[in-house]
Amino acid sequence: MKVTRRHLVWGPALATIATVAAGEIFFAAAVAAASTNDTSRAQVMIAFKPGAAAAARSAVAKAGGRVVADLSEVNGLAIELPAAAVRQLQQHASIEFVEDDAPRHAFAKTSAGTNGAAQSPAQTVPYGISMVQADRVSDAFASDRKLCIVDSGIDASHEDLQGIAMDGDNLSKSGEWFTDESGHGTHVAGTIAAVDNAIGVIGVLPNRQVRLHIAKVFDVSGSASTSTIIRGMIACMRANANVVSMSLGGDVPSQLEQRITNLLASRDMLLIAAAGNSGNGAVSYPAGYATVVSVAAVDQNMAAAEFSQFNLDVELAGPGVNVLSTIPMGTGIDVALTVGGTPYFALPTEGTPVASASAPLADFGLGDTAASGSMTGKMCLIQRGSVSFATKVLNCEASGGAGAIIYNNVAGAVIAILGGAVTTFPSVTVTQADGTAMLGQLGQTVALTLTPSSYAAFDGTSMATPHVSGVAALVWSYHPACTAEQVRVTLDKSALDLGAPRRDDHFGFGLVQAKAAFDRIAALGCGN
Repeated sequence: MKVTRRHLVWGPALATIATVAAGEIFFAAAVAAASTNDTSRAQVMIAFKPGAAAAARSAVAKAGGRVVADLSEVNGLAIELPAAAVRQLQQHASIEFVEDDAPRHAFAKTSAGTNGAAQSPAQTVPYGISMVQADRVSDAFASDRKLCIVDSGIDASHEDLQGIAMDGDNLSKSGEWFTDESGHGTHVAGTIAAVDNAIGVIGVLPNRQVRLHIAKVFDVSGSASTSTIIRGMIACMRANANVVSMSLGGDVPSQLEQRITNLLASRDMLLIAAAGNSGNGAVSYPAGYATVVSVAAVDQNMAAAEFSQFNLDVELAGPGVNVLSTIPMGTGIDVALTVGGTPYFALPTEGTPVASASAPLADFGLGDTAASGSMTGKMCLIQRGSVSFATKVLNCEASGGAGAIIYNNVAGAVIAILGGAVTTFPSVTVTQADGTAMLGQLGQTVALTLTPSSYAAFDGTSMATPHVSGVAALVWSYHPACTAEQVRVTLDKSALDLGAPRRDDHFGFGLVQAKAAFDRIAALGCGN
């Protein structure tokens, strides 16, 4: 079965022209902008002609440049040089083309505290595990597969990732491959392989059978150059990985990046990447290449996530809203909130101190004006709007408040960012509905406790991608004689159809299903 993707709608030749044209437009704009300042320097990627590696390196040196990354597996180099020399380098006989070394980003949209879910004595099973049928297929044979995670590293010391066979490469400029400064990679890894050990959460492959290779490409910023992502894919290839999981992307296509995805696919590797979080029809890369499975996100009700990108390249969907998983030990915040003994779900404001407070609830309106002593010994209930979250919290504190609860002014939850404002008491947010309910509980005692957590709920196509990657490795482990392309086709044919009948731009072929794929191969054979 041919997957309905953009290159099949347009035809291979037109797709190549379109991809190259998009890259050339972006690159030409970058060169034009750079030419206005001859003292600036640019980082670009070059493709050298077969057998011309030495000549290309010499040309780079003569142009006043230096090699940033060796991409010889695809006849390429990432280089940094004077912007004014880029046009000259383009004309060199050894150079096939020059393209921008565009940024790639982690595709997690938001984060939230666990609200006690993963801190209870009983282990929590994230909703996505059963939704993709991972709990219906044993991972007893998963050691036959190696899964490579191209991301921000992993906290290998995490209590819920112990005993998993893993190795890695650090291609970033921070930490080690077994550390994670942003938390994104550890969250992805937990969805794939968090251990069934009576604490925390479990992953798609929870019994320490799957082998992981960690290609660390991101630092704390969650961004890296395309050349770094290419190096990450090369590391996966050198590690003999079977499945490559990439919860990342960018909006600019790259010919060299496309080359490496083609090379990995030709070596029987299955590549899976996030579709993107812009909530529109734009295509992200590497998900947009024909050799990569593009993954969209759905919520707990199997509805398309509002942020999930939709286009002709979307192939499968996975759970990607409020996905609970591992983060580096102690870097998250767990929230426990009750008003008059009634528990409420709350999210920590970003930048709040980890502290506790107990005080009667008082209405502080919009929190747009401080009034000394007006909130002394009270918990401020504040409506969103009018001024910044930081101003609201600081005004509550200046008024003598013991803590702040900000409720949304529209339906749903909200994550508040204090933006560097320093406060001494805890602050959280709740939904509009819960805030309205609390207005009927004024004067009742609020108990608010924030504690360090090693688990968090994230949104994003980043979270959907490891569900699909884990299922791919799980199903393939039972049928290692199947090719990567046959496993891909089987996952497409066995997906739970959502949205419009058959394939559509929001869900692709549908929600990935482990048991259905397992049964299909058992009954019909590889790729049928």
